[in-house]
Order: sequence, then C-alpha cells, then structure tokens
Amino acid sequence: MNPEQKENTTPETETPEQPAPAPETPETPEKKEEKKGIFGNSKKLQQELEGAKAKAEAAENKAKELNDRLLRTAAEYDNFRKRSAREADQKFNDGVSFAVTQILDILDTLNMAADAPCADENYKKGVTMTLDKAAKAMEKLNISEIEAMDREFDPNLMNAVQQVPVEGKESGTVVQVFQKGYKLGDKIIRHATVVVAE
Repeated sequence: MNPEQKENTTPETETPEQPAPAPETPETPEKKEEKKGIFGNSKKLQQELEGAKAKAEAAENKAKELNDRLLRTAAEYDNFRKRSAREADQKFNDGVSFAVTQILDILDTLNMAADAPCADENYKKGVTMTLDKAAKAMEKLNISEIEAMDREFDPNLMNAVQQVPVEGKESGTVVQVFQKGYKLGDKIIRHATVVVAE
C-alpha cells in the first residue's frame, strides 16, 4: 500500500470524537445563598399573599354588611316617610271633618229656608246662592253629599228613623230625606237620616 492510499482510508471502527462533558463546577457559597434567598422570598411572598387575601375577604364582608345596613335603613326611612304622609293626611282629614261638622247645622237651616215657601224672591235667591257657594267649598274639600233619595237603604251610609207604606215603591227604598248625609272620601262625616218604604 502506498502512502497516498494510507492517508485516504480511515478505519471503519473509528468513531468521530465527541466533546467531553464539561466538568461540574462546585457551587460557591454565594450561589447557595442566592438559591436560599429565592426560595425564602417565595415563602414570604406566599404568606403576604394569604394575608392580603384575608384582608380583602374581611373588607368584602364588611362592605356587604354595610350595604345590608344601608338597604335596611333606606327601607325603614321609606316606611317612615309613607307612614308620616298617611298620618298627615289623616290629621288633615280629621281637621276637615271636625270643621265641616260645625257648619252642617248652618247648612241644614239654609236648606230648610230654601225649601220653605217665601213671597220675597230676592231673599230666596240669596239663600240659594249661599247654598251653591257652600256646595262648591265642600267640593274643594273633597266633601260629597250622600245620595239617598230613591236609593236602596244602606245602613253604612244612612240612619232610618221611620218605615212607611208607599204605593209603587219597593220595600227598603228611601222615600224621604230628613237630614242630608256627608262623607269625606270614604269616611262618613254624618249619616243621612231617612224614611224608607215598608
């Protein structure tokens, strides 16, 4: 074999050289301290995170409690406001009722004067005008007359003082009104005094 051939041939059993692994460097005390610091900090951070979560939960519970208290206070105030409005309306209505009962006798007298025969037309006209003005004032105060004539007797609105036989009228029908009745809304100020058919 000549020298040229020797150079070109490589033995089949030879494998290419692989780099040798780098030798492990021993950890320095600084590296050990750094690792210890990282893990120590994560525990500390975990504890801080848990503390922050607990504080947030406590704050949320406090906020819920305050919100509930606020809602209860708002509901109580609304109930108080409604109750106060009802009481004010009731007091006003009681005052109106009292005032009206004081003048009903005057209206009764004026009604009798209007129904009585009279030769003086101006006098009659004056009484009628006074009654019209009284009716308008009563309307403004939400006072209404209890309609009784020719109606079926209603013990909630009327007092019957007499029963008389009347031809052509159904039993229990009002045939005469002795004294007019009045009401304020649904509240009776004075019952109508009536005569009913037998």
